[in-house]
Amino acid sequence: MKQMRIHVWHLEMPAKNDLPPAPDRPYQLYLIDRPDPAFARYLYLAVGANWRWYMRLEWNIRQWQQRFDDPAVSLWVAYLDGSPIGYCELEQQGGSVEICYFGLIPSHIGQGLGRALLEDTIRKARARPGCNRVWLHTCSLDHDHALGNYQSRGFRVFKEEIMIDRVPDVIEPWPGANQ
Repeated sequence: MKQMRIHVWHLEMPAKNDLPPAPDRPYQLYLIDRPDPAFARYLYLAVGANWRWYMRLEWNIRQWQQRFDDPAVSLWVAYLDGSPIGYCELEQQGGSVEICYFGLIPSHIGQGLGRALLEDTIRKARARPGCNRVWLHTCSLDHDHALGNYQSRGFRVFKEEIMIDRVPDVIEPWPGANQ
């Protein structure tokens, strides 16, 4: 673990912003009703390890279960040829829906799927009853193209901050995964 300076961007999109119609996708996107905590943790690590997603590493099984027992929270998983390739986690807070986590498993990055999955994620967020705003945050630990992808889909920065936190040097979904 080391102290790191992390630049955080908070972005929002009013519900009135239009998205182009969704073309055919090579993947299927499914709502996972009450996901198994082990599966949710797998997705978190498989997608987030390269970007040092560390906030939930110490969660126990009960914390994972409580998270997805919350009716305001939903988990959507993209599958291609029967295997998960990415996911998004949404949480409704009044008229706002937060994209809490979003991303692709590393072997599927660079194939144009990130843009498609983000557009589908926005559609799922907007479909929540009473949604008038979709928002998210990203940071300097994220993929180099993340901020640009969000902005090109219509998100606008509404707040920036610098935080200092202790971050693991390396996060691996399993030993040797990053070799």
